[in-house]
Amino acid sequence: MTLTSARSTGPLATPRRARRQPLDADAASFTSGLHASWLRRNVDASLPHGIAMLETAGNLDNLRRLAGESDAPFRGQLFADSDVYKTLEAIAWQVGDAEAQHPELMRFYCDTVGLLERAQRDDGYLDSAYQLGEGDAGPWTNFTHGHELYCLGHLLQAGIAGYRALGDDRLLGVGIRFVDLVIDLYGGPESDVYCGHPEIETALVELYRTTGDERHLDLAEAFIRRRGSGFIGEGVYGAQYYQDDTSVLDTDIMRGHAVRALYLNAGVTDLYLERGDEALLDAMKTQWDDLVGKRLYLTGGTGSRHRDESFGDAYELPSERAYAETCAGIALINWAWRLHVATGESRYLDAAENALYNVVSAGISVDGLSYFYSNPLQRRPDHGASQEESSGRRLAWYSCACCPPNLMRTFASLQNLLATSGGDTVQVANYAASSIRLPRIDATGATSTDESADAEAAVLHVDTDYPASGSVTLRFDDAWAGTLELRVPEWSRTGGRRARLTVDGEPRDSASANAPVDSGWLRVEGPFAADTVIRLELDVSPSLVFPHPRIDGLRGSVAVRRGPLVYCVDQTDNAVDIETVDVAADASVVEVSGSEIVGGFGPFLSIAALRTLPDPAAVSLYSNTPEPIAGASPEAAASGSSGSSGAIPASQAEKARLILRPYALWGNGPAPAAMRVWMPRASAPAHPTPTDRTTA
Repeated sequence: MTLTSARSTGPLATPRRARRQPLDADAASFTSGLHASWLRRNVDASLPHGIAMLETAGNLDNLRRLAGESDAPFRGQLFADSDVYKTLEAIAWQVGDAEAQHPELMRFYCDTVGLLERAQRDDGYLDSAYQLGEGDAGPWTNFTHGHELYCLGHLLQAGIAGYRALGDDRLLGVGIRFVDLVIDLYGGPESDVYCGHPEIETALVELYRTTGDERHLDLAEAFIRRRGSGFIGEGVYGAQYYQDDTSVLDTDIMRGHAVRALYLNAGVTDLYLERGDEALLDAMKTQWDDLVGKRLYLTGGTGSRHRDESFGDAYELPSERAYAETCAGIALINWAWRLHVATGESRYLDAAENALYNVVSAGISVDGLSYFYSNPLQRRPDHGASQEESSGRRLAWYSCACCPPNLMRTFASLQNLLATSGGDTVQVANYAASSIRLPRIDATGATSTDESADAEAAVLHVDTDYPASGSVTLRFDDAWAGTLELRVPEWSRTGGRRARLTVDGEPRDSASANAPVDSGWLRVEGPFAADTVIRLELDVSPSLVFPHPRIDGLRGSVAVRRGPLVYCVDQTDNAVDIETVDVAADASVVEVSGSEIVGGFGPFLSIAALRTLPDPAAVSLYSNTPEPIAGASPEAAASGSSGSSGAIPASQAEKARLILRPYALWGNGPAPAAMRVWMPRASAPAHPTPTDRTTA
């Protein structure tokens, strides 16, 4: 077995059948702004905090037990090892070739890899929940909920990160030894085994891209093709929960546990990218269309049911009961990126961007020390929760702590999503203050690995404070003969909006490069001289969003979006009770004059509202009349004898203004407060009167 070159690629290496190729791991880096601040937060806060929590929660002692270095009892979930692996992966991507700058992180990494080497059985098995065979919990006794193969998947991804980012193959060796055991046990055609929680599939394909060993790809395909055979069966939550009701190829809808479904689809798309079975890609496109057309929250969240963390029925998207797990947002990004690589289409990037700046960013506090597990689109002021996963406030850690280290590894590797290439063309997929090393173009116009002076190379410097602004400046530090394609998100090219583009100050007209081409791309053809400057202006002005009429819980409501950011009204920013107001029917959204850019995301916004429900206690729960009647007494309203709802008609309501902040930043105050993305809309016009920003 020959490994690919270390330090060569990011989390997704070059697939065989990609329309777009990921750039080399060191080709792109953040230089300043929001995205660079995420990396600093990871190093300064989240990773040290996560390492301390792994110690406190028992994850590390669980592994020490296997090596005879602790007599503590097993603690935590059956999949506790996976949190260790995700943390190691995050450290590898975060540190990269700057090991000397992060001695404490590298000390933990090296110590933990050594521990795993000592803990692994001679036959390759490694799982702290089952390895000692305590009670009835021996290895390979619970494929439905045991998570052994799921944990192996995260071990492989951590090992691949260590090899590619650090040039260290020790952890990868631990994972390969475990995979060899699984191939011996379950790789043959006589086996019907697969894991109740997908994740191993995408990891095995990436392992194949690292080793070139076809057995690794064969095992991934076997696990994918077997799914739907009924091996897992009904389990606790029903076959749909485990994506075991039908085969991958026969599935038209997104169903079951959201994270499992999205991880599985990332693996299926990976398998297509290597084996080229068009039926797999067709199935993925069908499921994607079902997701974005019927089951996706405005924030990019997925999963509307708490009981089994699952997708609901078509258009079942309640705001206050949205589960929208943080891990599901991350899984959506991973699947969307692979679909973009497979097809070159920008729509997948639009969805990934939406998830990143909303549901995923909301999953972590500004200081990087507390986390949301679920991400509702509404929190009522008296919200109570029986489970920590739905607490309505960020917590420092969870008994099921899958989300915090998942966020850490995601932020640590985001630079790998900045751009792709295809032939002599580079696609700028996401906008951030960054530098992107462009592929060399030889004399024939083809990309080249030749580092001689005959092959042109250049660095593209990107200057922007996106998403707070839609202004993006791109400058070549040297001549380059290729072509650039710049993504124009759907929100900047619909509803009468269009992107504006100049090259060295000269506008490009719509007949050439000023109109989106090829499904959301602006194409700017070279050659480019050194210091050529391209300026792209994306329209990030605020806009109102209206829901599909079949989303029952949202009828009569409106939301606000500014560029890729979904906004919400947070009680901490408003003196008026946000539960007592409706948005004025003719309201427009404005930026609050003089307000700061909040957390690097965007300014505060303001919208006209009407206080139509000044005293909720004086309003009957149900009414005989469809419209509010002015002047109804509280007694009549409470008894329902007047047939009135007891609310104030819009024409007589007190005028107010609501202050909105990016949804990603809600709930960062000292105490939980009410919040809502979707706001009820008044039925009668009103003329807004501007007021200064108020605070509760």
